[in-house]
Amino acid sequence: MPLPPAPTKRAALLSPDAIDAPARSSHRSSRRSGDARDDAPAKSGPQPLELFDNLGTEGGGDAPAARPARRSKTKAAPAPTPTSAPVRAPQQQPQPAMVQVETRVPTPPPAAVAPVASLHSPARPKRKSTGPAKLFVLDTNVLLHDPMCLFRFEEHDIFLPMIVLEELDGHKKGTTEVARNGRQTSRTLDALAGAQDADIDKGLKLDTTGHREAGGRLFFQTAPLDYSLPVSLPQGKADNQILGVVQALRDEYAKDRPGKAKQEVVLVSKDINMRVKARALGLATDDYQNDKTLEDGDLLYAGSLALPPDFWTRQSKTVESWQSGSNTFYRISGPIVPNLYINQFVFFEAPGEPSMYARVTEIRDKTAVLKTLKDYSSGKNAVWGVNTRNREQNFAMNLLMDPEIDFVTLTGTAGTGKTLMALASGLTQVLDDRRYTEIIMTRATVSVGEDIGFLPGTEEEKMGPWMGALDDNLEFLAKGDGGGAGEWGRAATNELIRSRIKVKSMNFMRGRTFLNKYVIIDEAQNLTPKQMKTLITRAGPGTKIICMGNLAQIDTPYLTEGSSGLTFAVDKFKGWPHGGHITLARGERSRLADFASDVL
Repeated sequence: MPLPPAPTKRAALLSPDAIDAPARSSHRSSRRSGDARDDAPAKSGPQPLELFDNLGTEGGGDAPAARPARRSKTKAAPAPTPTSAPVRAPQQQPQPAMVQVETRVPTPPPAAVAPVASLHSPARPKRKSTGPAKLFVLDTNVLLHDPMCLFRFEEHDIFLPMIVLEELDGHKKGTTEVARNGRQTSRTLDALAGAQDADIDKGLKLDTTGHREAGGRLFFQTAPLDYSLPVSLPQGKADNQILGVVQALRDEYAKDRPGKAKQEVVLVSKDINMRVKARALGLATDDYQNDKTLEDGDLLYAGSLALPPDFWTRQSKTVESWQSGSNTFYRISGPIVPNLYINQFVFFEAPGEPSMYARVTEIRDKTAVLKTLKDYSSGKNAVWGVNTRNREQNFAMNLLMDPEIDFVTLTGTAGTGKTLMALASGLTQVLDDRRYTEIIMTRATVSVGEDIGFLPGTEEEKMGPWMGALDDNLEFLAKGDGGGAGEWGRAATNELIRSRIKVKSMNFMRGRTFLNKYVIIDEAQNLTPKQMKTLITRAGPGTKIICMGNLAQIDTPYLTEGSSGLTFAVDKFKGWPHGGHITLARGERSRLADFASDVL
C-alpha cells in the first residue's frame, strides 16, 4: 500500500545501528540522557543499593537509611552515622563532603523509622469512600454468580439472611459452574467463621483471610426479625423472606441506637424481578456491578486509532524514519503518544494524500515507534488463497501471521471474516511454514434454542454439530486448491487439511498443555472470565491462541457484554507486547447478512 511522503529527516542520516535496532533514539540529547540513566546504576548504583539493602536486612543499626527528603520531617538528637544516600539521583557520585554534611542530619526517633521500613512492603490501597458505611443484604444469586463478592464491597458491611444459607446449601451439589461457586462460597464462609477471635454476634471481619481491601464486617441473621409484608406476597417464598429481612433491617437501622449506628440498608440482587418488588415496597436495591469489566460495551478497546488530519503537519519537524527490510519505521511524539498502546493499529486517511497503516511497536517516554504493515489485500500476499477486503481485516491478518504475537482477540458482527481468516492463517503456518504442528479448534457449547439432548460418538463426533462454521470455511478454503488435479486432488487436499485440525471439547481442557499448537476458540463471547482464564493458561511454549466472538450474540444466561470473558480478555491484554486485538467493523459475507446485522 502507498506510504506517506518522506519526512524531513531521512533514514540515510541515521547510523547503521539505528537501522538494525529501531528502538534506539537518534536525538543526541535524548540519547545522552538515556545513556546516563542506563549507565548510572553500573557506576554509582552499588553504593546506594548496598546501603538500602543493609537497612532492610539489618534493621538500620549500622547502615545509612533515610532519604534526604525526610530530613525536614525529623527532629531529634544528632546521629553518629550517615543517614542518607541519594537514591533518587544515582548518576551522581557520592562525595566525601556530602557524607560529612549528612552526618549532621538529625536521627529520627525509633517511631519515625517505620515509614522507611514501609518502602520494602507494598502500601495498602486506599478505599474510595463516598459517605457513611452501608449495610448490603446479599441475595443468593449474587453469591452463586461471584463467590468472591463478599470482598468486593470495600468498607461497607454485609448481611446474609438465614434463608440465603438454606438456598446456598441446596445449590452446592453437582458439577455445574453454579454448584462450584456455591461450594466455594461455603468454604469462604467457613474460613471467616473459623478465624481467630471471630464473633458472629459482633460480625466477622472480612479482612481476616488476607483480603485487605475489604474493611467491613459480615453479619448473619442469628435471631428472628419482625416484619410485615403485603398479603399479595406469599410468606413461604424465599425471595419474599429476604425482602422481609431487608424491611426489618431498614426499620432497625433507621435511627441511631446505643451500640448501633445509623446505616442505609441496600438489597443487592441479580434478579430483576426481585429488585422491582423491592422498589415497590420502598426498599433500596441495586444490581451487582463488580463482575462487569466495562460499564458500557461501547468503551471496549477497539485495537485501532485514526490519526488526526493534521498529523503529518504537526510531526513534520520531529518525526524520524528508517527502513528495515520491507518495513518502514516512524518515531513520533506529541500529545497522541499517551493514548497509544503497544500493538495498537493507527491509520492515516485523508483525501488527496497517501494513506498510512501502521502498528505501534514501542512506547518509550514521550515517543512511540510505528511500523508499517504488510498489505494482505494484494494477490501476491494471499494467505491460503484469501485476501483481505477492508482495513480492519488487514489489521487482523497482520496479527494472525506475526509469530511474535501469542494471543489474538477478534470481535465483530456476523460475516466479518473472523473464522475464515483464523483458519487460513492457521493452515498456512501449519502446512506451509511448519511453525505449528496442528490446529486445535474448540468453542463454547451453548445452544441458541432448546438443547437437542446427548450426542452419540466420540469427543470429536459429539463436537461435530457445533462445528458447522469450521466445515463451511474449510469447504471454501479447499475449493479449487487441488491445482487442476480434479476430484481426486481435492479429496487428497481435504484429507490432508482434516488430518491437521483437531476438534476438542472445552469440558476436558483442565490440566492440559498445548505445545506448538495453533488454538482457535470460537464463540468466545459465551465464556465466563473464569473459563477464559482456564483456556488461555493451557498454552505451552510456541502456542498461539485466537479468541473470536460477537459480543452482540451472547447466549449464556447471566452474561452481558460487560461481564463476558471475551471482554475481560480484551481489556486485560491490551498493551501487552505479545498480544493484539482488533474489532472488525464491516461484514463481507453478503449484502443480505450485512443488512440483517444492521436492521434486525
